[in-house]
Amino acid sequence: MHQSRKLEKLFLLTTMLFFGTAAAQKVIQLHYCSIDQHHLRMDCKYAPPAESAEVFCKYTQGERLFDTTDPTEEQHAPFKTRAKVRLFPGNVCRLLFKNLPNGRSNFTCNIKAAESGATASKTSVVEKKLLLPCSGWSVLFQSCSGPLLLLLLLLTFTTLLTLL
Repeated sequence: MHQSRKLEKLFLLTTMLFFGTAAAQKVIQLHYCSIDQHHLRMDCKYAPPAESAEVFCKYTQGERLFDTTDPTEEQHAPFKTRAKVRLFPGNVCRLLFKNLPNGRSNFTCNIKAAESGATASKTSVVEKKLLLPCSGWSVLFQSCSGPLLLLLLLLTFTTLLTLL
């Protein structure tokens, strides 16, 4: 009986640790902007899973696969010449999508740990006519919180006033 209690505790601890590390993986933020007015660039920032150094990234729209870094999955045929996904240092997965259609489009970034298969995802709706051109400012506007952005603008404004 004493032995079975030890096994139960060990099983419970192992389960908690497994789900704790699997839950640690998440998509932090999606940034998007336009390249040449008709093309979309979307960056997916993610927290890497603790148990695996290797991750796979894919962008989807419902069941349709734009592109992926996972060699076992096949890209949806209409997107073979229009979409490309790559992983970048700093835990960023980037989608380059040519000829973004007018109107709204949903894009989902999916991150999967290679070893455990644990996944995390985040979806964003992109409206073509509201896209900002890719620049440092567009990334700043999408990623900064309001008070931090206000502070940055005030500091810039006061610096300009002192120069005059």
